[in-house]
Amino acid sequence: MPKILVIEDEAAIRRVLGKILSEENDTYKVEEAEDGLAGLEKIKNDDYDLVLCDIKMPKMDGVEVLEAVKKIKPEIPFVMISGHGDLETAINTMRLGAFDYISKPPDLNRLLTTVRNALDRKTLATENKTLKKRVSKSYEMIGESAPINHIKEIIEKVAPTEARVLITGPNGTGKELVAHWLHEKSERATAPFIEVNCAAIPSELIESELFGHVKGAFTSAVKDRSGKFEAADKGTIFLDEIGDMSLPAQAKVLRALQENMIQRVGAEKDIKVDVRVVAATNKDLQKEIAEGRFREDLYHRLAVILIKVPALNDRRDDIPLLIEHFTARIAGEQGTAQKRFSPEAIKLLQEYDWTGNIRELRNVVERLIILGGSEISETDVKLFASK
Repeated sequence: MPKILVIEDEAAIRRVLGKILSEENDTYKVEEAEDGLAGLEKIKNDDYDLVLCDIKMPKMDGVEVLEAVKKIKPEIPFVMISGHGDLETAINTMRLGAFDYISKPPDLNRLLTTVRNALDRKTLATENKTLKKRVSKSYEMIGESAPINHIKEIIEKVAPTEARVLITGPNGTGKELVAHWLHEKSERATAPFIEVNCAAIPSELIESELFGHVKGAFTSAVKDRSGKFEAADKGTIFLDEIGDMSLPAQAKVLRALQENMIQRVGAEKDIKVDVRVVAATNKDLQKEIAEGRFREDLYHRLAVILIKVPALNDRRDDIPLLIEHFTARIAGEQGTAQKRFSPEAIKLLQEYDWTGNIRELRNVVERLIILGGSEISETDVKLFASK
């Protein structure tokens, strides 16, 4: 039930607004406050989906109420109520974050349309916030081992900064999770996170993919196209498997990092971008540099912060937590009851050689859930988890 607060010092107008809203929709719960100070106290002590607030009031005017609430509960939409002489002030309140304003005496259709739109915006914002939390949780790193706790500590320190990060580690260890976590905990979290798998893009197309191209730049360039760097503007670009990037593309990435400028393939005009770069690789880049396959200057640009993700064999203490996590997720995906793993089954899985790391463990857990009994036993593991 939407909860609306009307802050208005004129009792007659308060009653009219309350009556209009109640008659329009019997699910609206309308409360009143006789001045700005009383309204602010109500907002501090309760949750509202919308506030209708007069501008000129004793004790505390509407602008002061708006500014105070935006500091403590910025998600609440405000609709300002303005007298004829307050229109300029009402318009200025929108720069301070007000959703809209209505004039006195309120026009019925205008009032109801504004209220509905403001409540829709609030609902959408709440849904987006819930979705964001759900997405963020899906990228959470599972584990309490010393290596994982060390990575979590680094992320907490590094994420709020603009420092570039190079993530290393074998395939299947969760390097992309580290990248997502860095983004989710950064000041850029509300901006795009653009992922590029450098190993999956042919070398002749990587520059176009990263920087875009103009019409006619090459045979199949039938129209202008922006690249991943432009798409990630104000956000984060994750260059996965950067060790597989061609040397010409490396040179252009280096320029983008040095100057915050890119140039589309076939164009002469520079485009300014504001992008945080996070890269990952399963290769030994020092060896790649020595053999002439990776630029040393690019390495030093990328590796401001180095995060090494351990192999699963180096964090066996986390396997029980990972099994529990995957079991719950698979049950949710398949719409089935969550199966239990016996202590003996878990102990046996901890002793396996996980060359495919977490990715392999996830596959094995799913196989055991499908093929095993109601409780996954040591026998199930020996039958279905063998390589």
